Amino acid sequence: MDIKRTVLWVVFSFSLLLLWDGWMRHNGHQSMFFPSANQTQEQAAANPAAPTASPTGSPVPQAGTPAPAGAAALPATDAAAAKGETITITTDVVKADFDTVGGELKRLELLNQRDVVDPSKNLVLFDSGAGHVYLAETGLTGGTFPNHKSLFTAKPGARTLDNGNEVQLVLEADQGGVKLTKTFTFTRGSYLIDVKHTVTNGTAAAINPSLYLQLLRDGNKPGGESHFYSTFTGPAVYTESNKFEKMTFEKIAEGKAEHAKQADNGWIALVQHYFVSAFVPPQGKTRSIVTEQVKPNLFSVASIIPMGEVAAGASVTMDAKLYSGPQESKVLESVAPGLELVKDYGWLTLIAKPIFWLMTHIHAIVGNWGWTIILLTVLIKLIFFPLSAASYRSMAKMKAVAPRMQAIRERHKGDPQAMNREMMAMYKTEKINPLGGCLPIAIQIPVFISLYWVLLASVEMRGAPWLGWIHDLTAPDTLFGTIPYFNMPVGLLPIIMAGSMFLQTKLNPTPPDPVQAKVMMFMPLVFSFMFFFFPSGLVLYWVTNNILSIAQQWVITKNIESGKTK
Repeated sequence: MDIKRTVLWVVFSFSLLLLWDGWMRHNGHQSMFFPSANQTQEQAAANPAAPTASPTGSPVPQAGTPAPAGAAALPATDAAAAKGETITITTDVVKADFDTVGGELKRLELLNQRDVVDPSKNLVLFDSGAGHVYLAETGLTGGTFPNHKSLFTAKPGARTLDNGNEVQLVLEADQGGVKLTKTFTFTRGSYLIDVKHTVTNGTAAAINPSLYLQLLRDGNKPGGESHFYSTFTGPAVYTESNKFEKMTFEKIAEGKAEHAKQADNGWIALVQHYFVSAFVPPQGKTRSIVTEQVKPNLFSVASIIPMGEVAAGASVTMDAKLYSGPQESKVLESVAPGLELVKDYGWLTLIAKPIFWLMTHIHAIVGNWGWTIILLTVLIKLIFFPLSAASYRSMAKMKAVAPRMQAIRERHKGDPQAMNREMMAMYKTEKINPLGGCLPIAIQIPVFISLYWVLLASVEMRGAPWLGWIHDLTAPDTLFGTIPYFNMPVGLLPIIMAGSMFLQTKLNPTPPDPVQAKVMMFMPLVFSFMFFFFPSGLVLYWVTNNILSIAQQWVITKNIESGKTK
């Protein structure tokens, strides 16, 4: 019992510690566990080897020192005198702003996705404001060629889809006799942008340019992220040889990011909760892959693809794709091999992917993600019914002999060996396995953790209602509003969950130790407090699971008490 008491106190103390740390981070204080964006900036500022940067963050080699690989490859020019304009392309799903200085995609608004901080607005993924930098840049390197700092000219043409299915933006820049033409093609209903680069050599000699495709982002977490669960934000790389590799901004800042550096396939991406932006270069073309910190709290991931020799007067074209939108599994699978892996379920992917597959088929029938969660929970409960029944029978028997166990403890207070002998004899007589209540539950844990990550990672449920007051299964339940000082949502589902946990505690055998018993009674309150901040879809799953468990456990306990089940 001392071991059980210690474990309970550790769990209880750690839960309180996480709650306190979440409150500290929520109020702008330094975390005890996780480095903040400010900490990352301070580390970078203290590193004298960090490269300086151009106004948009492109790396500039330090004078008199060898240039890093990425800095040498991605040129930077002084565009302070250049004055560009903003060209806006609007489709049925995105609104994209391009700057003619560099021809970069500087703002991308997703018209069918709501902002989590301000639901009255659309989600803005790419941005170039003072508080958030997220850009897609392309250009040429290897000589005095047009790049993401050159001034481009936009060709006349449609800027909205209107009645067609495609709209194109064509940008041209000429530098040193070399012309670069960027053609961005948007398609109705799609977050995938076709990006074509055509190089025309107007000089008298052959050139050997390389095309770079670069994603640039600050190291901040997306707005509205919960402090009570963590999701990944950062670069990712995929190649056939190394498969899916993701790296934190902190590892990049320390120069310790490990990923494939050369390949002739795959893609690069920036990943955040529910969304991803990925450049997919032409497959079969050799490219270098570079990740680096270009200035404090600003990071890049880039593919650099040699375009080969371009003779005088000749042209060469290279096609690529840019996907920037929600992590919808079917869509990602169609864009590029392995792109669906950005929807990361961690080490339980082998279990989580079939669970999500099953959820999509249930949703195709019922048409509501809330009822899908409930039906899935019922189905999983049925699959594990024999294991759960064995566990509850064991706990019911333990509860039935609890008075006898207490009497044995009191009778042998000073003789642990005699107490254990009599306990084991009683277990044998009553056919009770002391671990019978734990092992069946332990077998189910990987499945329930996988389901947790499926519910947490599935953008398909973002903005999806259930019924009544639940308008977004990925947002906390706020039926009773929020507590202003803590900005704490107060909803009905977490309260129901606390009540269900309390009932489960009552059905379980009462711990013999009074302190341990009080901790067990207090735990539902701690967990319900944490679940106030969790997405309502996750809480709905736990509530459904608890209610089904209570019903099953109550029936089995009553049967044991009446002598109907052995």
